[in-house]
Parts: sequence; C-alpha cells; structure tokens
Amino acid sequence: MRILIVTAGSRGDVAPFTGLGRRLLDAGHEVAVAAHPPFATLVQACGLDYRPLPGDPQELIRSRGRAASPEEARTVMTAFLDGLADGVAEAVAGGTDLLLTAFGPSPLSQAAGGAFGIPVLGTYLAPAFPTREFPLPGAPRDDDPGADGNFAAGQSVLWQGEALSAEAATRLRDRLGLRAGTPSAPLGHSGPVFHGFSPLVVPRPADWPSQVDVAGYWWPARPQGWQPPAELVDFLHAGPAPVFIGFGSMAPGEGERLSELAVAAAKRAGVRAIVQAGWAGMSGAADDVLAIGDLPHDWLFPRTAAVVHHAGAGTTGAGLLAGVPAVPVPVMADQPFWAARLNQLGVAPQPLPFPDLTADNLAAAITAALVEPVRHRAADIARRMAAEDGAGAVLSLIGEEFGD
Repeated sequence: MRILIVTAGSRGDVAPFTGLGRRLLDAGHEVAVAAHPPFATLVQACGLDYRPLPGDPQELIRSRGRAASPEEARTVMTAFLDGLADGVAEAVAGGTDLLLTAFGPSPLSQAAGGAFGIPVLGTYLAPAFPTREFPLPGAPRDDDPGADGNFAAGQSVLWQGEALSAEAATRLRDRLGLRAGTPSAPLGHSGPVFHGFSPLVVPRPADWPSQVDVAGYWWPARPQGWQPPAELVDFLHAGPAPVFIGFGSMAPGEGERLSELAVAAAKRAGVRAIVQAGWAGMSGAADDVLAIGDLPHDWLFPRTAAVVHHAGAGTTGAGLLAGVPAVPVPVMADQPFWAARLNQLGVAPQPLPFPDLTADNLAAAITAALVEPVRHRAADIARRMAAEDGAGAVLSLIGEEFGD
C-alpha cells in the first residue's frame, strides 16, 4: 500500500513520523512524508520518500515577529497557509492509497483526501479532542476549571485552530471541487485518529469518541549510518554524566543570552553540560560544557543525568524513554501542558516558564531534578514505557481497516 504522511511545523513535528514511517516501510508499505524543505534530508536519511510542502517554519516565526501590526502578521500567516494548502494538494496528487495527517494540516489533508477519494487517518502528537478530564494544550490553565470548564476550554482551543486555517481550507475545497460543508477540521474528523504519546503520560479520556485512541509514542528513526561525533563521545567519557540543555525550535536569535545563562546555571549547579544549538543558535564556551548540533535524542539522553528542554511533545517523550529526570522550560503552544505532566508524573520539578528563566532558578531546578526520588521515578516510567508499541497500534489498524 502507498502511504503518505503529511506534517507541518518544526523538527519536532516531523521527527516522530520518521519512526512511524520506517515501521510502515519495514512492514512492506511504500511510504512518503510531505514536510517543509528544511526537513527533506532528515526524511530521506531515514530511508523514506520525501514530498515538499512550501514554507519554512523558522522564517515564518521571524516574519511574524517582524510584523508591524496584527493585520500584517495575519497576512503573513494567510500566505503561509495558502502555500501549505497547495502543497498538500500536490503531495496527495502525487499518488497514495492512504493519507496519515498530523493535527496542524488536518483540515487541508481532509480536503485533499476528500477530493481525491483517499481515506484519511489522523495521527496527532498532542491531545486534540475536548474532554472533561483536563484542559487541552493551549487552553488557559485555571486552578480548577471543573469538568465543564475543561470541555469548554478544549472546544475553544479547537475552534480557534479551525478559524486560523478556515480560509485556506475553504479556498482549497473550492479549487478541488468539494461541496460546501465538507468536514475540514479536527472537530469534523470522522475517521480513526491515533495520538502518538504514551497512555502512561496522558491516559485516554473516557469521553473521547470511540474512533479516537492513544497509541503510544512514535519514536524518531535514526538516520541510516549515523555515528556520534568523536568529540561528543570523548566528552561523555571524560567525567560524570552531563546535563543536557536545549530548547529545540524555540527562541530564534536568543542564542547569546541563553548560552551565557546555560553555562552559568551549570556552573552554579556543579554539573557538566551539553548545550544543543537549536534554532536559538546556542553555544558553550566554558570548561565542562560542550556545544553540539542536531543529533538523535534516543542516543544521547540515556547518557545524560537530566534533560533541560522546552517540553515539546517529542523531546518530552524522548526524555521519558531515556529514564532521566527533566527540567521543563515551556515557551508556547502545547509545551506548558507537557511540562505540567512531567511534574505530575514526578519526573521533573515545577516547570520554569521561559520568560522567567534565570541562571539561578535554572541551577536550582537542575539540583532539584537530580535527587534520588525523581531519578527513581524517571527510571520506573521508562521501564514501563518500553513495553509499549505505538507504531504497532497504527500498523495493526491499517491492516484491519485499509488493507487488501
């Protein structure tokens, strides 16, 4: 079967689908991933076919930040989404028997799938259906909103997301000849939906629709032939396990400030550190601090004492699987949700909101994360999570529902 995975956003929105794609490929399917051009090499290095989606998410962040008014920012976003819609349609037109879509481009994927008669399976990396059990990522975090408040907040989050892409989805439906009212948003997704995170982290809510499930994490595939840099291997062997500090695709342009902060925090906490550049462009210029670029977290994190990160969905999962404590520093979107979950699981201290981050409170949080009860809890979660097979759940459903 030909399977196309459509995803949009930063590296964290692409990497998990390389693992899911590899699992499908190994099962005998033909697999292509449609993503932005900066991730073409990542997709192809994992042995998967690549189809381009217009746009650069890093440039989008910069352009919206430079916008002189809300209207100008909206114009930038509208142009990005219109280009993305055209790219999704072209990727589907390239040929596929089944479309797997991430949450962000779901309205566009559903429109394209409907036009070409292709079934669509939702593959979401964060909770995307309202529930009375908790507020969805992106909802205001009131102290006690109650069950009805949780559900209402979740609906509001999804409606806001639908409104953001509504114009692009409508124009795409019109161009593809779909009738008005064709479902085009996650709230209207009537087909199966899998969420790619562990039920140990977020158990499936009892009030979700029956076709919506929690599968388990889809772990990123390692690029074929990848080997760790010799400098990194030497650093790891030269002393105690270091603390990882990285903020992924967050804070472009803040590298100098964050680098100084990270180095100072590591010194005050009395730990060695590995600083990952990310989109911020962080570096490390100090004894017992090593700066690195992009590399597989599944290889590095088990060799660290703790991970300081922005609490993106994928990095959160990688830290949990590694069995090491976390220090979550959420910036935006779903990150406060995952940061709070890490704390509730007992594998992390209280989250440090990014605007409040200082060398002193980061050093204190690192120290708090390294105490034995937190380390023991992290190891226990990892042991239990290792028994899950998130990609296998998707593979089984594809065989049952869409196989020959």
